[in-house]
Amino acid sequence: MSNSILKSEDSPLAVTSQTQVTEDIPAGGIDPDCFDWHEVWYPVHYIEDLDKSQPTRFTLLEQDIVLWWDNKEQMWRAFVDRCPHRLAPLSEGRINEAGLLECPYHGWAFSGTGKCDRIPQQEEGGKAEVSQRACVTSLPTTVRQGLLFVYAGSSENAAKTKVPIVDILDEEKDAWICLNTFRDLPYDALTLMENVLDSSHIPYTHHGTVGNRANVSTVELEIVESGKWGFKGTWAAGPRKGTLGKQDTIFIAPGLMWHDLTSKQFGRTLTVVYATPIRKGECRLFARFPFKFNSKLPGLFLKLTPRWYSHIGQNSVLEDDQIFLHHQERYLEQRGGSANFTKAFYLPTKADMFVFQLRSWVNQYSIDPFSGRTLPPPLPKEALLDRYHSHTKKCASCSTALINLQRLQLGIAAVTALAWVLLPLLTLIYEVDTIAISFAILAVISGAGIWFGLGKLERRFYQGRSVPPRNFPEKIQ
Repeated sequence: MSNSILKSEDSPLAVTSQTQVTEDIPAGGIDPDCFDWHEVWYPVHYIEDLDKSQPTRFTLLEQDIVLWWDNKEQMWRAFVDRCPHRLAPLSEGRINEAGLLECPYHGWAFSGTGKCDRIPQQEEGGKAEVSQRACVTSLPTTVRQGLLFVYAGSSENAAKTKVPIVDILDEEKDAWICLNTFRDLPYDALTLMENVLDSSHIPYTHHGTVGNRANVSTVELEIVESGKWGFKGTWAAGPRKGTLGKQDTIFIAPGLMWHDLTSKQFGRTLTVVYATPIRKGECRLFARFPFKFNSKLPGLFLKLTPRWYSHIGQNSVLEDDQIFLHHQERYLEQRGGSANFTKAFYLPTKADMFVFQLRSWVNQYSIDPFSGRTLPPPLPKEALLDRYHSHTKKCASCSTALINLQRLQLGIAAVTALAWVLLPLLTLIYEVDTIAISFAILAVISGAGIWFGLGKLERRFYQGRSVPPRNFPEKIQ
């Protein structure tokens, strides 16, 4: 049982510090030649998407955990998701009136430290709850830059290990405007890292969303620095045929990377991606797009855009490569995995330098977090394009927007149907001129059209499109 909770200086929550961060152990453990994936802080949720009134389940490195708000200590907690009594998942329980996490099976209740506070079935005066066997394993947590992080390894190392954040976002905080999204993806965290480190795929894969084939150019990447911690690289010419300027890239092992681009046109722009490993063949992506614009107008536009609407567009971008990445990593596994990547892949240009460096890092340092595991059978296309279970129901903004949208649909349908039924009766009972009837009919048709449009929007919360924009027929010039 652990009670290591780290303070977040920039957290919007009043988090009590119980352990001072010293940061004298590198991520991945002290062995300079091996990287242990458990000795790392991982983001598991945006704070704004967590509900303080109920527990939330997550899986980190194949370990089921439950996240919940400890109102007494005013902090987020993470427990192994098993009641010590009969191993029922605590995430199916509730936070009771006393602010304790209560097991759904027999009502055993636990305080924020993991200590059992209540066993309802024992006789009066019983002390079974004081046994160590009655305690739940607690994992260290901290909140940084709006994300809840959980430490997966030895709790005594948590306070000494740096939390992987983008430090420059703490500089001039008010100057940054940030778009955030997340999604559970049907492929490995390493596959995600490999994909987002590779900027050269954007004009082709994301043509029609955030890319354009017309912007393809020579890509010559360079590694500036590397080690067990990750690597730094640069693209001197930069994207869009060099019109935007140099782009720098940083990879912080094992699951954080960002591209940093400053241009005269847009100001400073970051593309930040976290890859949190759930299990073999599945990870949670956290994507952040911080902007520091040269003018106020673009920032104002982004601030006015609803978060749920941004997520719909961002999900479309993720789906551009979701299907083929799911299959690509299986082909790589069949050909020997990372250990054999130089033979499995053909990487003749400098455009693949970051991919080469990532796979080299894996081979040199990484201890396989899923040793002995193989990827599960491939999923059908419909499952790969699912949005509801991979994002919508876990996102506070999108789940709320979906409920409101469905209510609006129901209201419009009811009003339109009522108008359609009453229209003939009104013409019989009252003297209604032709113009009024025409307007009434137009209103009914408009209501039906709005209802149909809302239905199309509703489907975008549930499923992605089966044909990506890059495969749409090109317009004839």
